[in-house]
Amino acid sequence: MVSVDRAQVMAYRVAAMGLATRSRQRPADLPVLDLGVQEYTSGSDHVALAARTSAGLDDDRLIMVWAARGAPHLHRRADLAALVKQLWPVSDTDATARIQSGQIPEGMKLGLAAFTATAAAFRKVVTTSMPRGEASTEVSKRVPRELTYECRGCEARHIAGNVWQHSGLAGGVQVESRGRDATLGPIPDAPPQPTENAGIGDLITTYLRFLGPASPADVAKYLGGSATEMKRVWPAGLAEVTVDGRKRWLPESELAALTKAAPPSGVRLIPGMDPLLQARDRDLVVPDRGQQKEVWRIIGNPGALLLDGEIAGVWRAKMAGRKRVDLTVTSFGPLPAPRRKQIEAEAAEVARGRGVPEAAVAFE
Repeated sequence: MVSVDRAQVMAYRVAAMGLATRSRQRPADLPVLDLGVQEYTSGSDHVALAARTSAGLDDDRLIMVWAARGAPHLHRRADLAALVKQLWPVSDTDATARIQSGQIPEGMKLGLAAFTATAAAFRKVVTTSMPRGEASTEVSKRVPRELTYECRGCEARHIAGNVWQHSGLAGGVQVESRGRDATLGPIPDAPPQPTENAGIGDLITTYLRFLGPASPADVAKYLGGSATEMKRVWPAGLAEVTVDGRKRWLPESELAALTKAAPPSGVRLIPGMDPLLQARDRDLVVPDRGQQKEVWRIIGNPGALLLDGEIAGVWRAKMAGRKRVDLTVTSFGPLPAPRRKQIEAEAAEVARGRGVPEAAVAFE
């Protein structure tokens, strides 16, 4: 059995994520798109891409859909036919875990039927580009009442957000825009609505290729599902690895990359909920509990400062007009002048991701 420490795992993940060396590949050709890139705040997906490639950030081979945990992710259009089946719950138990909500205690008991009904309603409602609120109203009318709740603010019944977003991809829906003017639209040539899961083993293996070595519980948390069910469908072809004495798993094909991974040098500014930060073993990624609370907040996660392959601080951005983004960097330790210059240079990539020509950096 291979045995490694957390530093080795971090070096492996940073390399697997494409953060060790900036590529020249177009976004859809980046390996990390196998996993998907979440848009956590407006434009954060482009900031994540800019941290990985010097190529142009727009790529019509990508599409924004509600994917893992029902969160908006960039995925390759060509991958959707497989992805929609992989993300379909593996059982009623798994479905109930994914839509767990105090708003719909009876609706949770519907399990897979909740996904089936909601996806079918999406396909009837979202046949053209439409405001998200209008889509929600119409979908809510077409699903079992147990999946909706009374909204005091607008005096109407709404479908619970987690079953709604978890079912979006199966319902053939893409996320066209977010914010006040959020719109949804039909996925062109959308794959059929699934009737059962297919390919969960491939999805687990993909997670482990980027965020392994990891456990079934880590994968379940990433999907918002059931750890018990992930253990039941745990795929073959995985090697057991001990990480600081704890048993974890990694695809056998990745063992050499894990053992040979070396910490990279340099700086990256990655956005909140960047794929690297999606790992559920947060004690490994950021061992210090106080620092964890800075990286993963209850509301409003900042970006993370990646220094020589380790999370060394956080950053926040604020637009200054239409030509500049202002970054405030809070480091977890001293930053010598040469490091600050590296960070200032890297800030230009954040500006590129935000679509402005300039960036200014302040240090705290």
